[in-house]
Amino acid sequence: MTHCLDSWAVLRWLEGGEPAAARVDEVLPEQPVMSWINLGEVFYVVARSAGAEQAHEVVQDLRTRLMLDEATPRRVLEAAAIKAVYSMAYADAFAVATAKAYDAVLLTGDPEILDSGAGWRIEDLRASRA
Repeated sequence: MTHCLDSWAVLRWLEGGEPAAARVDEVLPEQPVMSWINLGEVFYVVARSAGAEQAHEVVQDLRTRLMLDEATPRRVLEAAAIKAVYSMAYADAFAVATAKAYDAVLLTGDPEILDSGAGWRIEDLRASRA
């Protein structure tokens, strides 16, 4: 099974926020997919809290652990179509579009994605797995 990470998942992993961090640790050896747009979100959040040097180090590390999906014209329009229908941030729409493109399960704890009511394959990282 292919997994996709959004910025919410990666940021909780970096913080050690459980139960999300443990689940991200489980899937990292599989080299999950992530949109470059969402990695950009991780960069700016880390840069704001810990500085640009730390943000660059995080991105460099993640580039070896993830399969990064380009923001191609096709992916941009797929994300825009999702954003047009669902009330979520544009970057969240990229996470959904990326997961759909790879037929992947999107690992997230983002309420905008989880509460969308759409039929996407998602796993809620806010709750422990039984």
